[in-house]
Amino acid sequence: MANLKEVRIRIASVQSTQQITKAMKMVSAAKLKRATNAIVQLRPYATKLKEILGNLSASLEGSSSPFIQEREPNKVLIIVVSSNRGLAGAFNMNVIKATNNLIAQKYNEQYKNGNVSIVAIGKKSQDFYEKRNYNTIGNNNEVYAALTFENVTKITESIMEGFEKGKFDKVELVYNKFKNAAVQILTTEQLLPLPKNATVEQVKPADIDYILEPSKENIVEQLIPKSIKIQLYKAVLDSHAAEHGARMTSMDKATENAGDLLKALKLSYNQARQAAITTELTEIVSGAAALNG
Repeated sequence: MANLKEVRIRIASVQSTQQITKAMKMVSAAKLKRATNAIVQLRPYATKLKEILGNLSASLEGSSSPFIQEREPNKVLIIVVSSNRGLAGAFNMNVIKATNNLIAQKYNEQYKNGNVSIVAIGKKSQDFYEKRNYNTIGNNNEVYAALTFENVTKITESIMEGFEKGKFDKVELVYNKFKNAAVQILTTEQLLPLPKNATVEQVKPADIDYILEPSKENIVEQLIPKSIKIQLYKAVLDSHAAEHGARMTSMDKATENAGDLLKALKLSYNQARQAAITTELTEIVSGAAALNG
């Protein structure tokens, strides 16, 4: 009977866990809707901005903007976009693994010389790299409390200032790109200097009908910082939507697994109960037979 009691306690525990995972799935589904709306609304603007910059890319050659100047990447900054919370499957660890692979394969020499810095957006990546004594810059965990363009721009501007002053020669960005609720695409992009080949495929001059005022050069000088800020903001929105998609999928799978475990536990409980009843009946029959004998 002690075994039956243990199984009953475990069944109650699994049922409680299943209720929690169901609730978390519903919460993530609601948050995913809002996060998806935000990234879907931004993408056309970001794409058009890249298109315009691509069509004007001839002006980049003579541009004096410091954000397109190629330098020897002696000092590297990597922006790692994760989440503040877990329970999202391999969402955070995939970003961290991709960052570690990037350092090992591309910037190993800079890392050995202590010239690789990390800007973590999200508590999970912040904690990971702080505990391993990486050179982490700032703390941006609160950005998700109010995920606005202005708040992300503050991070971008500090990074742009560091690049302009020569604190970093190259800035890379690692994040999960949102595709759908079940699929997140690990993405690594160069943020600074602005890669000339990152612009969209140029449209034929005959297809372009822009009236430029005051001048092409001045417009490009304004578009470059705007494009950098939009790129990081888009990456954070992508990651935010991907996080909720990953958590919703993870909690859905956890709910299914809890259901399978409940079936197995109830079967085990019924088998143990039947065995206990059979044992009691056998004991009663045996006792009665002994008295009659």
